[in-house]
Amino acid sequence: MTGPGADEAADFADAAAFAGRHTVLSVVVGAPAHGLAELDDVPADQAKHRGVFVPPTELFWEFDKPPDTVAGPGLDRVSWELERFCRSALAADPEAYEVLGSPLVESCTVIGAELRELTVAFLSQRTADAYRRATATDYARASAAMAAGGTPRWGQVAGVIRLLTVGERVLRTGELDLDMTADREPLSAVADGQLPWQETQAWVESLRDRTAEAVLRSPLPAVPNLAAVRSWLRSVRRRCLGS
Repeated sequence: MTGPGADEAADFADAAAFAGRHTVLSVVVGAPAHGLAELDDVPADQAKHRGVFVPPTELFWEFDKPPDTVAGPGLDRVSWELERFCRSALAADPEAYEVLGSPLVESCTVIGAELRELTVAFLSQRTADAYRRATATDYARASAAMAAGGTPRWGQVAGVIRLLTVGERVLRTGELDLDMTADREPLSAVADGQLPWQETQAWVESLRDRTAEAVLRSPLPAVPNLAAVRSWLRSVRRRCLGS
């Protein structure tokens, strides 16, 4: 194998190092990104980091392709190859949206900045189904635990409310806004198991109903702007040829 980036194929075994060398965007997600905790108050090993990386284009011409998802270094970091990330964002994946909207940017290249500027092209009414699916399992488990006389994982229930709130807001306003500071105290009460289950359940069901209603009046298109994303991705591939 010859050409720029050829020697890097051997480094796929150290995927975290490979992704790190080609990272175009790295952000902090989770509670700090939503204004629910100060980053300085979160233990370093509990802060969640997410990234997007862009390998040299020539590496995609080989039999052994670059990895599309990389965990590490450490248990708190996950990175996605750019095309893989774009597919997730086009499907309104909440994790991808969180990367696009996090105000806590650790590093960002020109391509990373372009990706975030393209956010509007990823937003669509698919958000309703994506966020509902993303929260369905945790909410069902919490409901089942309460029905059986047990105790749900309150942190997960708070996460359900956080995601549904963000999803409903995206659909209603047409903008991606992760700020949850207005609900910081009640969400903390949910996470600590201090809010009665009936009130918590009513909050979740209200959000689910409001999300369904928001779709009907949403300024967002039914599907994302695939043409804009495809055109931009092609431009990135061209620019990374011979990099």
